[in-house]
Formats: sequence, structure tokens, C-alpha cells
Amino acid sequence: MSTSTFAVAQQRWALNPGALQPLVQSYINHLVSRGYQAGTIHHLGHSARHFCYWLNQSDVGVAHIDDGVIDRFARHQCRCPGDRASDTLSAAFVGMIRKFVRFLEESQVVNRVARSTGDGRVQAYLDWLKEHRGLSEHTINARRKLMNQLLSLLGPDPRAYDAAGVRSIILSESQRRSTANTKNIVTALRSYLRYLATQGLCSPSLDQAVPTVAHWKHSNLPKYLPAAKVEALINSCDTTTPTGIRDRAILLLLARLGLRAGDIMRLRIDDIDWQQGSLRVCGKGRRESKLPLPQDAGDALLKYLTEVRPDVPIAKIFLRSLAPCGPFVESSTGISTIVRRALVRAGIDDAPSRGAHMLRHSAATTLLRSGTPLAAIGAVLRHRSIDTTAQYAKVDVPSLKQIAQPWPGGASC
Repeated sequence: MSTSTFAVAQQRWALNPGALQPLVQSYINHLVSRGYQAGTIHHLGHSARHFCYWLNQSDVGVAHIDDGVIDRFARHQCRCPGDRASDTLSAAFVGMIRKFVRFLEESQVVNRVARSTGDGRVQAYLDWLKEHRGLSEHTINARRKLMNQLLSLLGPDPRAYDAAGVRSIILSESQRRSTANTKNIVTALRSYLRYLATQGLCSPSLDQAVPTVAHWKHSNLPKYLPAAKVEALINSCDTTTPTGIRDRAILLLLARLGLRAGDIMRLRIDDIDWQQGSLRVCGKGRRESKLPLPQDAGDALLKYLTEVRPDVPIAKIFLRSLAPCGPFVESSTGISTIVRRALVRAGIDDAPSRGAHMLRHSAATTLLRSGTPLAAIGAVLRHRSIDTTAQYAKVDVPSLKQIAQPWPGGASC
């Protein structure tokens, strides 16, 4: 739908939003611009009219909408005009109301105060992570959940924290958590204590009291696909459909440049330098790198941008194929789902992993077996240390055979 307005037929029993009709129409126009289907727009527009009608009947001003108002609407015994099967509102219907209120917030019509998300010091810590440590929104949200759990164990006064208390928390948590989860707790606690030290709220050396979880770095082989299966994965995309064209461009960038899922989600249109054939990538810690753009990946990217990408004022390159037409959420799930679906289409059922990071390992392995030095592979993958890249030497079996020593079969133990 290319028009900027969408008129919903007003049946005689339709809810009348009264003076709030311009807000409803603005919301509908917004839904159209984000690529929603007509049926979805009809239902969302109806829910917005219903909510506005109730606001008028309850004498609640738009500027006073908050979580309490939404809860009151959700609990009211509905006697509003309209054809509905029940006087109670479903959770899905209330969810549509929250979507409308979020639109009003983004339009600065409503300045709703969100419910408290925990200790104010945690929010200051999260802001510090974003500003000074360069963490992504996804990582910060995960850190928020961990810190809300840790605060109840640490206590309210940072000046009372000591080494014995910090170590006892980790030891007790390790008894009921997996090793991976305990490592996350250790990382969050150590980072939080360092933040408190910068603010003068605890001892500068207290973070050293956090015990380390036993873990043997690079003890496992990297999980990768052979080059032939990577090509089958890429060729499984149906390039006669918009989604297939987008997915092929994403898979090529993952497989040729070893990009992370987060790198794909953060790519912006102005990161592409068509003249030099390069791509600017902003990775972990907001570190920028310029990588050469392979021909096939560049062609796929150009096809996506010029033929199927929605014409919306959004700077990020890759957008969701379903409404709302916007960037992927701050999580690797969307990109990994593209890889999983491609594995199914290609009939690859023996993949050692089914996420986007597998293609990063596959790219490194392919480069190594083609004779590329480890230092060059590390530059492409943007590793800070050559030790991280060295793990891929374990999968270069032909080279390892050349230096393997014969087994001393006759030697005694």
C-alpha cells in the first residue's frame, strides 16, 4: 500500500473517538507507513478508537495516560458501543492498546512515567556501560536482569561490601546455576564493582575478590560448515522473493566477511563505500573497521537495496520483511533464524550449530585452509588478540598432519 492515509469505514455502531479522532488517524497513517496489512490496520485502529472513546467517557485526558490508566481500561466491564462477544477485554486487545500508547509516547503526545525497574544506582551503572564501555542495548538489558537479582544479595549499601561477602555470593549461586550462567553472574558482578570503585563507593580492589569460574579457553573445536555446504546454504535462498533477496545478502556477508549477527543489525546505508568497494563495520566496544566488500556480497547487497528494501526513512540497511518495516530487534535471534531456515531449505541436518556465529567460524576455517595467514584472518574477524585467531589452527588437519610426530609404539610408559 503506497498511500499515506488509510480511511476505515465508520459503521453506525463504530466507537466515536470524538476530539481524539486526529490522534487515531495519525496512528493509522503511521501503521500504513510501516507496511502493515489492511486487516491488521483495521483491528489496531478499532482498538485505538475504543480506548479513546473510554478516555472520553472516563474524563481522562490524554496527557494523564499512564500504566494505571491502562490497567483501569483493561479491568473495566465494557459497555461501550460495538459488536463484541464479551464484556471483558482479552490480554491481546490490551496489548494493542499498549501499542497505541507507545505511538503516542513516540509522538510526544504522552509522557508516561514507566514503572520502576529497580535501584536507581543500577540505572546509573547501565548508563555508564552504554556511554563508557560501548555495550549494546541487548547486552545492557541482559545485564539489568542480572543486576536486579544481585542487588538483593549484595545489600543496599556498597560501602558495606567486603571480599568475604562477594565470594560467598558467587559460591552459593554456583550451586544452583549452570556454569555458563555463573560466568555471566561473575562478569556482571565484577563489572559493577569496578563501576562502584570509579564512583568512590567501594574499595578499588574489591573486584579482585570475585572468584573465577573454571573454564578452559578454546578447549573445543570451532563449529563450522565445510565450504561446499556454506555455498548450498547461500544458494537455498529464493531470489524471486523480497525475503529471499534480503536473506541471501545477509548470508553472504556472514559467510564471506565473518560478520557477527550484531554487526549485521548495526549496518547502516552510509557504511557502504561503493567507490572503494568497502564496508565499515562497528563491532564490539564500538570499534570501527573497514573491510573489503566481496563482489558477490556487494552484488547481493545492491540488489536488495535497489529492488526490494522498503522505501522508509531508516538508516539501517536490513529491515524486517513483515510489518512493522523496521530494523531487527537488538538480539541475534532474528539473524540466527535466517541461518536456521536456510539450513532446513538446503537439507543440511548435520550442522554442528544452527546460529549465525557458525558462519563466522566457517569463514575463518575456509580462509585458513586456502593458505591465508592467521594474522590476516584475525584482521578480517577483527580479533584483538592473535591468540583468539589461533584456535582455528586446530581445524587445519592437512597442515597438522605435516608436523605430527609418529607414535612411539614400542616405547614403554
